[in-house]
Amino acid sequence: MDCAEEVSLLRARLSRLAGVRELAFDVVQGRMEVEYAPGQTSREEIERAVSSAGMRCEAWGEGISRARRTEVWKLALTWASGVALAAGLALQAWTSGEVAATLLSHGHGGEEGHRHEVDPWALGFLGVAVSAGALPVLPKAWASLRSRRADMNLLVTISLSGAAWLGEWAEAATLSFLYSLAGRLEQWSLSRAREAIGELVAGAPVKVSVLHGGTRHGDEDKGEHEHLVDAATVAPGTVVRVRPGEKIAFDGVVVKGRSEVNQAFMTGESVAVPKSAGDVVYAGTLNVAGAIDIRTTRAASDTMVARMVRMAGESSTRRAPSERFVEQFTRIYTPAILALAGMIAVAPPLFQQGDWHHWLYQGMVVLLIACPCALVISTPVCVVSAITSAARRQVLIKGGAVLEESARIRAIGLDKTAALLSGAPRVERVIALGGRGETEVLEALAALERSSEHPIAKAIVAEAESRGIFAAAAGGFRTLSGLGVESGGDGERRFWAGNPRLANLREEDAAFVQAEAQRAGARGQTVVACGASHGGEVEIWALVTLKQELKPQAAKEIEALMSRGVEHVALLSGDIRESAAAAAAAAGIADVHAELRAADKTARIASMMGRYRHVAFAGDSVHDAEAMAAAPVGIALGPGSSDIAKESAGVIILPADLGRVAFLIDHARRTLGVIRQNVWIAVGAKALFLAAAMTGSATLWMAVAADMGATLAVTFNGLRLLRSRRHPMD
Repeated sequence: MDCAEEVSLLRARLSRLAGVRELAFDVVQGRMEVEYAPGQTSREEIERAVSSAGMRCEAWGEGISRARRTEVWKLALTWASGVALAAGLALQAWTSGEVAATLLSHGHGGEEGHRHEVDPWALGFLGVAVSAGALPVLPKAWASLRSRRADMNLLVTISLSGAAWLGEWAEAATLSFLYSLAGRLEQWSLSRAREAIGELVAGAPVKVSVLHGGTRHGDEDKGEHEHLVDAATVAPGTVVRVRPGEKIAFDGVVVKGRSEVNQAFMTGESVAVPKSAGDVVYAGTLNVAGAIDIRTTRAASDTMVARMVRMAGESSTRRAPSERFVEQFTRIYTPAILALAGMIAVAPPLFQQGDWHHWLYQGMVVLLIACPCALVISTPVCVVSAITSAARRQVLIKGGAVLEESARIRAIGLDKTAALLSGAPRVERVIALGGRGETEVLEALAALERSSEHPIAKAIVAEAESRGIFAAAAGGFRTLSGLGVESGGDGERRFWAGNPRLANLREEDAAFVQAEAQRAGARGQTVVACGASHGGEVEIWALVTLKQELKPQAAKEIEALMSRGVEHVALLSGDIRESAAAAAAAAGIADVHAELRAADKTARIASMMGRYRHVAFAGDSVHDAEAMAAAPVGIALGPGSSDIAKESAGVIILPADLGRVAFLIDHARRTLGVIRQNVWIAVGAKALFLAAAMTGSATLWMAVAADMGATLAVTFNGLRLLRSRRHPMD
């Protein structure tokens, strides 16, 4: 694709095919995604439909080298057109000295003196200039004509033909060269956005050292050796070795060795973080010190950094409201301008207000104004640039709609753990009950929590392992929305852990648990109860208190949100009231809702939307996913966010940092401002030139210069968003 408007031509061609369910276009990458039913259509039929539109398609990745050769061929034709134009104008100047007059005005028909006689040799060079510049345009113009769609390729072809028919060869050649040159400049400018997306994975390892025998079926040291394989072929569960100074190619868990890893790319931490067995590492981070063996948890194509690239690349397929408005506007604008061009061409001569030559010429000038290229590309280039820039700051935005909504946030709900607490929770006390020992309790708890992704579960497993207790995962694991987890099958004794409200405790047990929870909450601690149930009888085994530090900058981050026009901040926590209230008071949050289940959080978000409309919710766990999906802007905070939270969220912020939410709001507002600038540039250029054309003072080469100039102006203006400003919270 050379122009954003070609999307409509492709959409018209492909939508006719039976079985085509969905089409998505990425103008910046030159990519089209087609979802279709294989039984109703085929890849070959899709390729033929694209060919009928004057373009060629290949599977993504397969045709990149051919696309580069095509671009080189088009660049060569542009050079040929420019050289031939220069030669033709030079010869014309040498023979008649009328080049300036030819370019700054045009013949008016009625008077012979206004005709420009062209030297035969000059005419030959000008003809070559027209042909070389128009060669890539003609197939697309023919496809547009067959589709009865007036895109820029067809309009330029009509104007070139008309100029040649009127004898305006110098202008036809200038028009052809300028249009070809503008196309190359537009491709060059968009390549800057493509390169910025590519920088996100620059330096990623192509080959990795896999330990022989180090697959998911075993990783013994006995007889192990390494061999190099392509990173793309490594399956999850494989053990790979990463040496000092190497980038880590996969998300995974350290199984052997100690090192320090620079995670600035993912979390913003400038200091290398110690890593040893059991610690999580991420693709794109740098191993600084010792050699470590990592068991991969995701394929290279599904790592967090790969998702970042996909989000940036797919951003233009998820259209923003402003982009949909522009598309609707162009459906009216283009036919209206075409009708106006026809009126300008024929009405004045019919009413004896001018000669046919002059007004036919002005009609062709207006034809060039009919193409809304600058308007169509004004929004996508901003969205892609803004999302790519945000990804560099560890803020992943899933499309233009989320980006625009982020600029309007008026209220935000926060999960306590994700937004206000730092570091991993740690076990403070294990209060065994009923005569049981701590070892028995931790063994049962670790077996249950091993299957959970929640930070509290990981803290309990880590505490058990630090005491030498290694328990296999319990069977029948399931999550109880907003309350906790349990294991065991139907009819069996079930072991449970979570919020003390999880079980219907005996009155004396409930009083003890409530008193202990209140004491722990006053100290800013979290209480987890655990026990067993069978046949309606509930038995409590223990209480576990955990501590997680409040972020020292939490109050400053909340203040930063309020200073950006966020009118309301609410803490929505599943924790006990005392613990949630203590954290909220320290952070300066007045509206606190505690002991909430997942459905309760969703209901609170719905209530906030009724009052404020533009609402965000930030969390990190499975229990937050429902509220994230319900909020106009769902935000997954931190690299440790659960997979379902990341899938439900519209924004993923890799550092668990509310300061990045303030950056998101600022960045989104700046993007909307640039989009508005682009729309004014595109519409203003059309309006000014239309006025010039109606007064009869515009020329063809001026028309293409104005149209392509506006396209390049909005493109370069949008690319400014690739340079994100330094944020006060950094």
